[in-house]
Amino acid sequence: MNRIYRALLVVLAFEMGALLLYLPWSIYWENNYFLGHYPWLMHVVLHPFFRGAVSGIGILDILLAIGWIGSRQDPDRVPPQ
Repeated sequence: MNRIYRALLVVLAFEMGALLLYLPWSIYWENNYFLGHYPWLMHVVLHPFFRGAVSGIGILDILLAIGWIGSRQDPDRVPPQ
């Protein structure tokens, strides 16, 4: 995998994880465009279990990015004999 592509993928995964971890508990989650137009969504989206599930996905995304930092597999390299 190209190094620039891999670095970009790690940064994107970490950023999305941080956003998913923080956003459900912020004020922006409650002042949502869809909640104004679809009031039946309020019972689902504002429930603490749903917010926790979204934050859990964010934590998994951050752990995935950390795992990508630690692993290095280059098939182009041949081990010395």
